[in-house]
Amino acid sequence: MKHLVSINDLDKDSALALLDLADELKSSLLEREIRKLPTLRGRTVFTVFYENSTRTRSSFETAAKWLSADVVNISAGSSSVKKGESLQDTGQTLTAIGAEALIVRHPNSGAPAQLAQWLSPDGVHGPSIINAGDGQHEHPSQALLDALTFRQHHGGFEGRKLVVVGDILHSRVARSDLLLFSKLGAEVVFVAPPTLLPVGVEEWPCRVSHDLDAELHDADAVQLLRVQEERMKAGEAFFPSVREYAALYGMSKKRLALLRDDAIVMHPGPMIRGMEINFDVADSPQTAVLQQVNNGVHVRIAILITLLTGADEA
Repeated sequence: MKHLVSINDLDKDSALALLDLADELKSSLLEREIRKLPTLRGRTVFTVFYENSTRTRSSFETAAKWLSADVVNISAGSSSVKKGESLQDTGQTLTAIGAEALIVRHPNSGAPAQLAQWLSPDGVHGPSIINAGDGQHEHPSQALLDALTFRQHHGGFEGRKLVVVGDILHSRVARSDLLLFSKLGAEVVFVAPPTLLPVGVEEWPCRVSHDLDAELHDADAVQLLRVQEERMKAGEAFFPSVREYAALYGMSKKRLALLRDDAIVMHPGPMIRGMEINFDVADSPQTAVLQQVNNGVHVRIAILITLLTGADEA
């Protein structure tokens, strides 16, 4: 395994191996006074972000530093990208500097996969490329940390149900969650207004609904999505008002009561309180958002170890 640009790079066994390694790392690191492993000492990891990020970038950076790697951050706004440098030239420059892994977030779908083709055409040499979110395409490490959080609460995936609610159309998290959870045996239900569903979604391995209340009573987890206004063109109207969206698709205290006591509420962040999630729900014991953030560090440690040392060594 050289790169992780899509959940499709993983089969069921390799996905579960990453979750198992993340779980093992989480328990072992908690026992250490100093959370530092020598695994990637002397390795150089670059985070290359063309879009803003808090959770993904900081957790990848934390993961690499806990593994003793040398970490360099590249932001599009303060790099030669601002002068017009192409993604290919940026990647080749960082490879020449000594990058062994490039963690890439890009507004264009497919950019990390293209970068992998440019820098590692044989799939053996060159740096490992890790997709930290590309346009409306995928966000594989987010799906893995969502799955880890889900498994910690429910023990497995077979016969379980994940409800994904909100802006499916613009969400890379929804796509990666669907690919991973369905691969692991869970049922995935997309709930959204028709205007926020992709064309052809009926052919995807999921069930589609417009009635959130009807899907909550037997849900094991609800993944709430932020409405991504930054991906909507000026003048586009996908729903009449924020108030109507919150009334129909927001997770309110009343809707939280429809869930079973063991069901959890998740959110990839950032949360817009008062829109897709009520203030009371955001701070509820059933909401696992901070657990997701914590799991993100350990999942990303597992990804870096597996890609840079090999699955057997991991």
